[in-house]
Amino acid sequence: MAPENNGAFIRNIAEVPWREFPNHFGGALSKPLVMPETAGSRHIDYRISMYQPMAHVARHKHLVQEQIYHVLEGEGLMEIAGKNHVVRKHDVIFLPPGVEHAISNSGLVDLVFLVITSPVTDEEKPA
Repeated sequence: MAPENNGAFIRNIAEVPWREFPNHFGGALSKPLVMPETAGSRHIDYRISMYQPMAHVARHKHLVQEQIYHVLEGEGLMEIAGKNHVVRKHDVIFLPPGVEHAISNSGLVDLVFLVITSPVTDEEKPA
């Protein structure tokens, strides 16, 4: 659906193609629903992700970004600071800046989760 003159919009997720972002492997797909390049957002990156069994994102950390993962379906392993945690439906994970993390689908069905990131870039702002 086309955006309103003020930038607001309603979009069905079926309109947004799946993408495999850098450092995502084995069918770790995301739909970038709200981000600067798809919606002109300035403060929020909002995605739905679907990882096939054995799919994963490489271990990484963010300089200034905070992230929330909200698991909708399936189960997997969330690595936080070197420790693995089983995650499943209704689990919410908060990741502050500087915490190394990774997520993988260790289950038998697709792992589906929301990812909310703020700010939209991971560049440190000069003081």
